Amino acid sequence: MRLLLIEDDEMIGDSLRLALRRHGFALDWVRDGQAAEAVLRSERFDAVLLDLGLPQRSGVEVLRSLRSRGDTTPVLVLTARDTLADKVAGLDAGADDYLIKPFELDELLARLRAVGRRASGRAQPLLQVGELRLDPGTREVSVAGRPVVLSARELALLQALMERPGAILSRAQLEDRLYGWGEEVESNAISVYIHQLRRKLGDELIHTVRGVGYYVGPAKA
Repeated sequence: MRLLLIEDDEMIGDSLRLALRRHGFALDWVRDGQAAEAVLRSERFDAVLLDLGLPQRSGVEVLRSLRSRGDTTPVLVLTARDTLADKVAGLDAGADDYLIKPFELDELLARLRAVGRRASGRAQPLLQVGELRLDPGTREVSVAGRPVVLSARELALLQALMERPGAILSRAQLEDRLYGWGEEVESNAISVYIHQLRRKLGDELIHTVRGVGYYVGPAKA
């Protein structure tokens, strides 16, 4: 899941960047409203974490501009503004959820999973393709009931594929899901993770379309 964090507090931003990357998220970070506006016009994200009290342009202005363009990217507001009026303003501007600082990381992760499910039209948290099951909440993976232990990056790549069963995702698309700005990406990184997943899950679950990408699901004729 690729996230954009819009937060001007360096301490909060650093801690969220480290924590979310440890949980397999690709996270990019901007520190003011004008930069956020520019990035949101040029790049796509699975979700946005938005502070309201930003320099240059407020979070509410950024959110209204996003929605006025018809952009439906899920937005989770993270703010110390806890009055009812502030909550109503954020939600009316188009926020999908609202979390008051300080907050626990586990709650943030749960809310991100929830907005991700809503965005993809899934009611259930579990992902299942054939005998392959993945629970994003517990980070548990199993094949035919057999538990499989995956690293954070392996889990993130598998989740990206399982969220769109049968869809062929290119190496570039998968890199976007796994890496944020400034992270070094080796040319064969995706191939290495696919190899590791096949070794742990079995060769028949993840398919390669040569020169195009990878998919999870029944083999295509």
